[in-house]
Amino acid sequence: MLGLLLAAPIWLLVSGEWPQQWVPSSPALMAVAGLLVGFGATYGNGCTSGHGVCGISRGSMRSITATVTFMAAAFVTVFVTRHLIGG
Repeated sequence: MLGLLLAAPIWLLVSGEWPQQWVPSSPALMAVAGLLVGFGATYGNGCTSGHGVCGISRGSMRSITATVTFMAAAFVTVFVTRHLIGG
């Protein structure tokens, strides 16, 4: 947790600029994305971090399967976005 809290200020000290992220989207798109995340967390009996951190540490096969599925979907999404769509 300490690293999470200190990463941006340390970056500012090292690089001299504050790390910035900007994702272009509309409020409607963000609302739909939030609803889909909520539906997925409910349908999957937990969120991605819950399965990844708590479930795997308990040795839950459901959480291991869910986390591997999340990661595979992320890999495919990045590949399609970067190489097929050209984003």
